[in-house]
Amino acid sequence: MRLRTKIITLAVVPLIVALLLVATAVRHQERDLAARERALVELSLLAQRRSELRSYVELAVSTVRPLYDTGRDDEQTRDEALRRLAALDYGNDGYFFVYDMDGRSLMHSRQHELEGQNLWELRDSQGRATIQDLVGQVRKGGGYVEYEWRKPSSAQMAPKLGYITSLPRWNWMLGTGLYLDDVEAAVQSLQHQVSENVTTTMLWIAAIAAVCLGVVSAGGLLLNLSEHRVSEARLRLLARQVVQSQEDERGHLARELHDGISQTLVSAKLLIESAVDTLERGQQATPPAMPKALARLNDSLSEVRRISHRLRPALLDTLGLPAALERLGDEFGDEATLRVQVHAEGTAIELPEDVKTALFRVAQEALTNVHKHAQASQVTLALAFGRASVRLTVQDDGRGFDEAALSADPRRGIGLRNMRERMDAIGGTLDVQAGGGGTRIVAAAPVTIARAA
Repeated sequence: MRLRTKIITLAVVPLIVALLLVATAVRHQERDLAARERALVELSLLAQRRSELRSYVELAVSTVRPLYDTGRDDEQTRDEALRRLAALDYGNDGYFFVYDMDGRSLMHSRQHELEGQNLWELRDSQGRATIQDLVGQVRKGGGYVEYEWRKPSSAQMAPKLGYITSLPRWNWMLGTGLYLDDVEAAVQSLQHQVSENVTTTMLWIAAIAAVCLGVVSAGGLLLNLSEHRVSEARLRLLARQVVQSQEDERGHLARELHDGISQTLVSAKLLIESAVDTLERGQQATPPAMPKALARLNDSLSEVRRISHRLRPALLDTLGLPAALERLGDEFGDEATLRVQVHAEGTAIELPEDVKTALFRVAQEALTNVHKHAQASQVTLALAFGRASVRLTVQDDGRGFDEAALSADPRRGIGLRNMRERMDAIGGTLDVQAGGGGTRIVAAAPVTIARAA
């Protein structure tokens, strides 16, 4: 391990570990405190609600007690009792309700449409039989029941705590309830406040950590800056050497194909042609396989020459980049039925080997992509020589492509990545503009790399 790495490690690791431990302890204490406060607040508020509900029901019973104690069970007496209960009201959502023991609604001051309906089978969102639970609690002597009911002020279902009692001679269940969403809101508000306080603490910890890490990082940056520049220069040199080695190998292979296999094929072709000529002069029948063999040799010779030219075009080394691009355009125009226009602008300069090779390979890769994917009818190759740079532009009228999606897919876009790597290796740039109206690729190399003729 290098010295600067040891220094940074010894400075950063204990700091990070300490801050993580502090943050973990704060978070644990926050959760424990929030849970205890939530439980205490809920118990306190629910106890208050239970006391209120019991008082409200006792008030309602005292209101109808004079009528009930008369011992009368006629309809008029019961209607008067229901009228008195319907008049009782408290708060925005406080009301009383009366059901018989069979689940039929006798009075509901906030939902008159329910009166007279049998709600025995009514169930809430959790599948609980609301009226059946209320009746069951009454038969046990009355008390508290939690259930869901529509809140009058919001017309939304909300949790509710009810208290119920019975008037057994009339076969009535009398009760009221308080909605618990305000309890939940109070608990959530308290929890939110606790979370804000903890968040503020965590932000302070994060700020301290950021400052400390910034100081350490600045020191590490100063230590690494000079070596990073050296490493980057070495990497770029290595990339150029790799590309040059590839091109040298391509050139060697192209010469071997041209001077070796190509010459052997030409020799075999001449021998077959000589044999065919001898047979024809001797007025002997030429075997049918001889013309086919000659045709196959001609095809093989053409293919070898084409491969040799693609590996390393001789024009690139003899006449330069403009001539090689002209020849490349003619080849693609013949093979792909594309109309390829090639032209040069400015005063031509003699380019270094790696620059003209990189630009030629960019043009070759771009034309291959146009042929395979673009569905274009016309392509323009423009080579511009200027004071600041030498620039190659490839423009087609095809369907274009989504560059972001192509770059994100590791199985696609290899050609674009190869072009970018070639230009990066020589210190150049590659700009791709793809849209519905075609694709434009601009490869540029600085003039400091180019050498004036």
